[in-house]
Amino acid sequence: MLYILMEHVHGNPGPGGWGAILIYKEHKKEISGGENETTNNIMEMTAVIEGLKQLKFECEVEIYSDSAYVVNAFNQGWIYNWMKNNWKTSGKEAVKNVELWKTLYNLTKMHKVKFIKVKGHSDNELNNRCDELARNAIKDLQV
Repeated sequence: MLYILMEHVHGNPGPGGWGAILIYKEHKKEISGGENETTNNIMEMTAVIEGLKQLKFECEVEIYSDSAYVVNAFNQGWIYNWMKNNWKTSGKEAVKNVELWKTLYNLTKMHKVKFIKVKGHSDNELNNRCDELARNAIKDLQV
């Protein structure tokens, strides 16, 4: 089992960061990055995308995220409806960040993925660490 937990920190729009922790058995890997001009949704999706890109072979993956946007897109079937409706929302508007959604969807098809929502900014040690990774990535942008 592999666990990915991610977080984002940002202005909206503004400088943003993401962090992810990959855990498999006794192995743990932390990754992070940021952009000078971005949104919270982009950082939330980027954290998951970059985490999944780290996987070298097909895995069972549990993705823990405090992003209702990302978790609900899969767990409530939004993404499947968007695809069926040619990447339009139920209100017939174009889905924002469609290229990121397509990338994320394709990466999830390579693995057995389960999305789990966690409460943000709480006492979850891994979520707090991801938040720290994201904040540090923003600081690195400003150097």
